[in-house]
Amino acid sequence: MRDTTSSVSPVVEAWATYRTTSAADWPTRRLLRAKGETRVSVVLPARNEEATVGAIVSTIREHLMDRVALVDELIVVDSRSTDRTAQVARAAGAEVVSQDAMTRGLPRLTGKGDALWAGLAAAEGDVVAFIDADLREFRPHFVSGLLGPLLTDPSVDFVKGFYHRPLVGSASVEQDGGGRVTELMARPLLNLFWPELAGFVQPLAGEYAARRDVLAQVPFVSGYGVETAMMIDLLELVGLDALAQVDLGERKHRHQDTAALGRMSAQIMLTAWSRLQRRGWATPGFAPESLLTQFRRGGSDTLPNLDREIVVSDVSIEERPPLAELRHRVPRRRVAAA
Repeated sequence: MRDTTSSVSPVVEAWATYRTTSAADWPTRRLLRAKGETRVSVVLPARNEEATVGAIVSTIREHLMDRVALVDELIVVDSRSTDRTAQVARAAGAEVVSQDAMTRGLPRLTGKGDALWAGLAAAEGDVVAFIDADLREFRPHFVSGLLGPLLTDPSVDFVKGFYHRPLVGSASVEQDGGGRVTELMARPLLNLFWPELAGFVQPLAGEYAARRDVLAQVPFVSGYGVETAMMIDLLELVGLDALAQVDLGERKHRHQDTAALGRMSAQIMLTAWSRLQRRGWATPGFAPESLLTQFRRGGSDTLPNLDREIVVSDVSIEERPPLAELRHRVPRRRVAAA
């Protein structure tokens, strides 16, 4: 008879116990004492986030720069916005840089990962924290919590946030209904091939911080695979013990529809495949199909007998090489966004 008993890996259990803290463990006054000469940058990649970016910037500015000098630099990367994201962020007190200006002279890439790379290139801090720009009811502990392990423990190189993510429906609220791509795609993939990372509650979280010189040694995937690639690459670069996670409480933000989550999942799968190839676990030189076929009800191109329109999306991924390899090609001075 098959043994169906299971248990948590001793490595994962020990790591999760040792390397997991709460934002409440890191009051700003304590971090200010531990900071010393360390410079801290906060970077927000933003594409059409005029509705939320201003409040996030204002909160960081007021609580972590003006009241206590924990954050030295606050940068919003304008990722080709067509709304007033840049103007709102600047008015709230951020320095706004253009993704395209920071990558001028390099191949043009699209997606969140390239905006993050541009933000790292623009940042001058020893520690860099990334915060998504679509958060609602943002609180300063989303930054200070991430900084805690890095400012107090030199053996920690990277900190990932985790939180409850309520999914608000038309009739009810599912308290942990967010993070659908994590549960359906990312977590199974990581458990299968990189089980050391199984202790991360939310490996795709958009809130994380790291030492700048460590981030500069890893490539950035251009699309939604950036967080997956970063976790895997940092595991191989610095090892599990240099990674940590912090409970940030509850995260409220805009949720994408199911079709968009499907495209996101496809990019994560392609990202995992690229890492498996590097390990020699997938057919070398073989490129999986990067066109995703989906179906949409209604529309002008509905096909007979289907009652649906076929929608094909290019979910291919590209990578920006490690910043350390391209530092000489990045502008020495930041170029402000218009």
